[in-house]
Amino acid sequence: MVDKPAGWTSHQVVGRVRRLAGTRKVGHAGTLDPMATGVLLVGVNRATRLLGHLMLTRKTYTGTIRLGIDTVTDDAEGEVTRRLGAADVATAALEAALVPLRGDILQVPTSVSAIKVDGVRSYAAVRAGREVDLPARPVTVHRLDLLARRDLVVEGLPVVDLDVEVECSSGTYIRALARDLGATLGTGGHLTALRRTCVGPFGLDQARDVQPDGADLGLIPLADVTRLVFCTLTVTEEQEVAVRHGRRLPGLTLPAPQTALHSGTGEFLALYRQSAADAVPEAVFVS
Repeated sequence: MVDKPAGWTSHQVVGRVRRLAGTRKVGHAGTLDPMATGVLLVGVNRATRLLGHLMLTRKTYTGTIRLGIDTVTDDAEGEVTRRLGAADVATAALEAALVPLRGDILQVPTSVSAIKVDGVRSYAAVRAGREVDLPARPVTVHRLDLLARRDLVVEGLPVVDLDVEVECSSGTYIRALARDLGATLGTGGHLTALRRTCVGPFGLDQARDVQPDGADLGLIPLADVTRLVFCTLTVTEEQEVAVRHGRRLPGLTLPAPQTALHSGTGEFLALYRQSAADAVPEAVFVS
């Protein structure tokens, strides 16, 4: 798990981990914008196969929203499109504008995103001068907490900086929350800083800095990862033989629709799913 540095793309992080680990088999789960920092899950060798099965739906971020200025990217990296200012934003109006951004909402993704429109990435279409119309998507904002407020003047324009903490579902754009908050208040808004502090059960305390030469990756064993993410079941020796050959386990009721199976010695063997009265393989990680 990596603490992504500011200015690095997720692809650059993967390249760095490849060099440190001495292998080409490296992947990541969940990109971060170059401006953002924080937790990026990286899988090495066999673990790359597990990344697509990780149902890490909750993510937590800290960030700063600037009211008073719109940008084309909804963050500080994009060209400014409007300078409306944010003088005299009342606390009551601010709190009221935050309410509809919480809970189960329909969110229009930021136009400069990796979502495909007619086979073209939305960000590529925008940079080519095309207008894109992305449909709203359901997301969940479990928490949107206002931590601090600062009233500033930037290049002669009154703005308001808001430090926030957001816990949300995968697919939520924090940049879009900044944009929509500014739109509701009539001030415009964009994101000036973003740090991902948690992905599922994985937090910054487990993330490693990969910038120094010879950095310790602190790889977490697959068995430990699966215990954190999935319901687990320890199989018998007879069942272990069947699992290693990718066979169904007749009459076995799993504790969850997708379950990590471990051997009696604690080795992670496979992901199995329930199929009627039997357990069947989803992905086998041993032979």
